[in-house]
Amino acid sequence: MFPQTSATVKVFAAPGSWIESDALRQCDQVAALDGMLHVAGMPDLHPGKGAPIGAAMSSTVLYPHLVGSDIGCGIAVFPFALKRAVPEKLAGKFPDLDVPVDPDDEVWSYVDDDIPGGFTESLGTVGRGNHFVELAKVGQVLDAAHAARLGLAAGDLVLIVHSGSRGFGERILRTHTEVHGAGPAVDPAAYLAAHDDAVRWGALNRRLLATRVALALGATPSPPVVDECHNSAEVVALDTFDGKVYLHRKGAAPGDGRDVLVAGTRGTPSYLVHGHAGAAAGFSVAHGAGRKMSRADALKRGKAKHTVEELRRTPVGSYVVCGDRQLLFEEAPTAYKRIEQVIADLSSHGLATPVLSTVPLVTYKTAETTPRRRR
Repeated sequence: MFPQTSATVKVFAAPGSWIESDALRQCDQVAALDGMLHVAGMPDLHPGKGAPIGAAMSSTVLYPHLVGSDIGCGIAVFPFALKRAVPEKLAGKFPDLDVPVDPDDEVWSYVDDDIPGGFTESLGTVGRGNHFVELAKVGQVLDAAHAARLGLAAGDLVLIVHSGSRGFGERILRTHTEVHGAGPAVDPAAYLAAHDDAVRWGALNRRLLATRVALALGATPSPPVVDECHNSAEVVALDTFDGKVYLHRKGAAPGDGRDVLVAGTRGTPSYLVHGHAGAAAGFSVAHGAGRKMSRADALKRGKAKHTVEELRRTPVGSYVVCGDRQLLFEEAPTAYKRIEQVIADLSSHGLATPVLSTVPLVTYKTAETTPRRRR
């Protein structure tokens, strides 16, 4: 399908979908790298640092910078049972997820795993940017049989955790770039071994975050029903290509028979989908709504239209826990594309089938510096 001498680019989005020209330009730049075979842009495609976000990139050469620094970043969905879910009251009970978990913390009795790579810094923290921990309820059930297999039904509560390998992945990338810059990995096996540790670390971190919140809110911790990372690299086999192929995903989740939570925004639904993407799509699906504004633009426009208090209460009636005022504006729902269009594009291109939607109740971004006022 992909001749080695001619890299191809395909974007899985409708003509009317919001795709920036800079993102398309970055896809072409990646396609021009030595050894590239194919670049698949997801409907949430947008510009990133050095490479597009929302892309699956196949190559005979392994490029660490195409994965980026947050190796293993992903989204997990945990069943969550509470007798009563009053968003405003629960918002004040979230623990401080900016503070790492102590070695003797109760969470370790529920998450008894080795720490990959021995990296103990930042364990149990969510991070900044677009990372979040969100208590949500299942909204529409679009595939009842599939939802039932996951043990989910309309009205059920779930905890959605979006976080990655924190400083661990950044350290791995920096070790490479300090010597080789944006060039290929000279020892792919060594990079992939470190990469795999970071992927496992990210999954562990998401379980720690979910357990911390469950214990703080009075719920029983449970394992995730969905957990897929969207910054990764792996070796894949292509029926139409004889040789080793590295599949880089940056803001793209595995879509080859996996269930994936495609994140909306803190003020819109998210969608759990079942992926069935093929080689032309890099066996991948979108990971979220995708930005349509830079952080600087979102900050400028948001301050002209909204107050901080307005942004702490969303259009769907949920609450946002965020003590960083700038982050509130940078991550405003209006800074992102319409999640409904992203899901429609995935469906129309045959990449995924929607299973259910989730509606935010409380979204945690970073700890508040002052207590929330009761109303």
